[in-house]
Amino acid sequence: MTEQIASGAAGKVYNACPKCGHTPLPAQQSAPVACPGCGVIFAKIGQKPARGRRIVVEERWTEALNHVPERVDCTAFWSRCALLAALAIWALVLIRLDYRVGEIGESFLHRPLLVFHEAGHVVFMPFGEWMTILGGTLGQLLMPLVMAGALLFARHDPFGASVGTWFLGVSLLDVAPYMVDALHPQLMLLSGTTGEEGGHDWIYLFDSMGLLARAQAIGGVTHKLGALVILASLAWGAWVLRRQYPRLAGDVLHGE
Repeated sequence: MTEQIASGAAGKVYNACPKCGHTPLPAQQSAPVACPGCGVIFAKIGQKPARGRRIVVEERWTEALNHVPERVDCTAFWSRCALLAALAIWALVLIRLDYRVGEIGESFLHRPLLVFHEAGHVVFMPFGEWMTILGGTLGQLLMPLVMAGALLFARHDPFGASVGTWFLGVSLLDVAPYMVDALHPQLMLLSGTTGEEGGHDWIYLFDSMGLLARAQAIGGVTHKLGALVILASLAWGAWVLRRQYPRLAGDVLHGE
């Protein structure tokens, strides 16, 4: 198959169709001139297709997750290692707490999560009663997600994002006892009463969905999910530190 290259703005001119081999072809081959045989538009041959939105999103995620600074500060690196070790030990303690009786309610982390829980009720109030009630749980789950996303994309800090994901797992552990308690209310609410007298989010939510009888099973699954998220976040943090280690103290490696 022969073809000739025209100089200047005219670009490439084909003597035979590069797709089907049809001849003869028009001398002027700029858009929208097409091959009489197969209909391919000559001006579009060889053009790179526009990247779809999905590809752009995937590339952004890949870049964010794999970001490693050119130089890693020694003090910051070892501080992160110590933090990761502390979070791993703390996670072991939290996961082993009995969710069936709400032992995590005595944990220090329950108090800040409770603040975001109550704030969630207020934030979702414009969306109706059902969403207002669910908003408490959404509030304490969205808070660590927002933190992780901001650190990952705005600060280019995947290790910080792994810590945010760790908090998400802890928040799931914190929600699980509240779900379990919906079937036979025993936990003391902020009102100073148990859920039998009203004000229990998950009694209302499960009852509205016809799932109250399965409250304990769903709570158990939520606890296990929280534990898995915590373990995954710790593994992610360790992987990030492993990638940062070769660039410790300014030892920059190229071509990774």
